[in-house]
Amino acid sequence: MSALRRKFGEDYQVVNTNRGTSYTAPVKKKRQRFVEKNGRCNVQHGNLGGETSRYISDLFTTLVDLKWRWNLLIFILTYTIAWLVMASMWWIIAYIRGDLNGHGHDPSYTPCVANVYNFPSAFLFFIETEATIGYGYRYITEKCPEGIILFLFQSLLGSIVDAFLIGCMFIKMSQPKKRAETLMFSQDSVISQRDGKLCLMFRVGNLRNSHMVSAQIRCKLIKSRQTPEGEFLPLDQLELDVGFGTGADQLFLVSPLTICHEINPKSPFFDLSHRSLKNEQFEIVVILEGIVETTGMTCQARTSYTEDEVLWGHRFLPVMSLEEGFFRVDYSQFHNTFEVPTPLYSVKEHEEKISLPSPAATPTLGEARGRRERVFSVDCIDTVKEQAGRLPSKLQRMSSGKEDLQRKVLKTGPQSSERASSTGDLPLKLQRMGSFPGQGDTEERLQLRPVKLSSEPLAQSTGDLQQHKPPPAPAPAPQAGGRPEDNLPAKLRRMNADR
Repeated sequence: MSALRRKFGEDYQVVNTNRGTSYTAPVKKKRQRFVEKNGRCNVQHGNLGGETSRYISDLFTTLVDLKWRWNLLIFILTYTIAWLVMASMWWIIAYIRGDLNGHGHDPSYTPCVANVYNFPSAFLFFIETEATIGYGYRYITEKCPEGIILFLFQSLLGSIVDAFLIGCMFIKMSQPKKRAETLMFSQDSVISQRDGKLCLMFRVGNLRNSHMVSAQIRCKLIKSRQTPEGEFLPLDQLELDVGFGTGADQLFLVSPLTICHEINPKSPFFDLSHRSLKNEQFEIVVILEGIVETTGMTCQARTSYTEDEVLWGHRFLPVMSLEEGFFRVDYSQFHNTFEVPTPLYSVKEHEEKISLPSPAATPTLGEARGRRERVFSVDCIDTVKEQAGRLPSKLQRMSSGKEDLQRKVLKTGPQSSERASSTGDLPLKLQRMGSFPGQGDTEERLQLRPVKLSSEPLAQSTGDLQQHKPPPAPAPAPQAGGRPEDNLPAKLRRMNADR
């Protein structure tokens, strides 16, 4: 049994496989916390070596940080030892001067300290002097200079010891650590939606009527991770934003408040989902700081939440109620939560799902091509209209036939569109012939081939045409069965030859 426990650990138990026995699930080991629920840091310093002398150099802080039992022991021992040492010095002076030999009955003898005959009387004299009681029965005479010097040293040493020990006890008693006991944190933290955003939330409260001045809250995520270079960070600390940029971290802590951390792309919980939460290991440390209104000292309260104390899909119960003339806080419901509908996936998965395009909203290739052709055709008609309005009246009449032909092509099938494209490349007069009544569909009767055009502008006035007109050449007689250009009038053939 011991060998199995050494091999598999203390969390596993030996299970008998015989019938009639039940399987015992392994007990989950208690989670090791970095900060306890009461705020105590679970860290111990060891192997300091020669660094322990640093504690002696700051003796006052060392005494304040000690526990109460050690402080009381040091307090009692310090005063007891000081009293005994000083009483012994007074007794030694009386012994050296011979005040203990019975000269008290001689009226001509003047002792150093009157009525000091033994050690108890010397101890009582020191207590009466140190405590400034002054009964008047024991006193220093002027015939004892060493007693006067010892009295001055006793006064200075007593003042130092009183200031050190009494000040230490006063600081120990007035520490604001006990004020932190009246600052409450919820037992668990929750993850749910607020204002349409996934948030990590927990609750804080103040049990006293005195306020925490300038209260501020901070959150740290303690999680082990490994860097891309291979360095392992066992307790890496990351900051959780609880409203630093908006001022939401500055609290007016009069009634219980719910602190909210928005999970966004900048949050360490950006890819945290309900399923991955069960496999994560982290700790959220919450630090609440403020100034105690009654003492003016800074108080700090701490707590922590492990992954087992984060409830997915929960929300805190309300604790505020309106009574007659005041608001009432029910702290019996401070830690209670209830379930609310919450998405189980992470914020990262939600944003990736939103960023994907919808298939129904994407047009097909045929629809996009048909829409582009229709828009192109209508734009061509509008452009032709604008250009025709800028031409002279004679050229506008010549281009009107081309517009009618283009409108006819848009109403016909794709074959008419191809013919209209080839006809639109011809000069304006050739296109006008196709729009004359009585001559039929010119593009169907004449098989015209593309005409080579120069870089000169096509839109020219009649005067320019007459000015650049070449000398007339003898026109060949039209031959039957020749090219289609031979059947054109002589004027059009010359114009075609010029271009």
